[in-house]
Amino acid sequence: MARMPHQTNQIRNVVLVGLSIDGALRLLPTPEPLALRIGYLAGGVVLCGVATGLYIGASFGPGPRDGLMTGLVRRTGWSIRSTRTGIEATVLLAGYLLGGTVGVGTVAYALAIGPLAQIFLPLFSVGPGGAVGRGQSSSSSARASQVARRSIATSST
Repeated sequence: MARMPHQTNQIRNVVLVGLSIDGALRLLPTPEPLALRIGYLAGGVVLCGVATGLYIGASFGPGPRDGLMTGLVRRTGWSIRSTRTGIEATVLLAGYLLGGTVGVGTVAYALAIGPLAQIFLPLFSVGPGGAVGRGQSSSSSARASQVARRSIATSST
C-alpha cells in the first residue's frame, strides 16, 4: 500500500474509516449509564490517536486532515500537537458556523487528537525516527515531527 499513489491512499483511508465506524456502531450497544458513555467517548478518541500513529507511522499515506497536518509540520516546523489541534479547532468552528452541532465529544476530539497524534506517531513509526529504528534520546515532539516529514516524503513518491 505504501507504494500506491497518495490520492489512492487518501480515498482508501476515508472509505475504511467510514466502514469501520459503521461496523462498530452496529456491533456495540448504545450505553445508557453516563459513565459508560464517557468511557466510550474517551476510548474512541484514544483509538483515533492510535490509528493515526499506526497508518501514518507505517507510511500508508495520511488521510485528508492528516495530509494537511504532515504538510504543515514539514513546511513550518510546528509540532504535530499544535498543528493538528489548530486544524481540528478550525474545522470545528467552520462546522458550527455552517449550522452544525458542537457537543462535548466534538470538543474533546478537537482538543485531544493533536496531543495523541504527537504521542503515537513516533511509537508506531517503522523508520529511523520510529519505535523500530530509534534510540530513546530525542523528545517525543522531535520524533513526531520527523515521522511527519518522512511520511510526506514517502507518500508523495
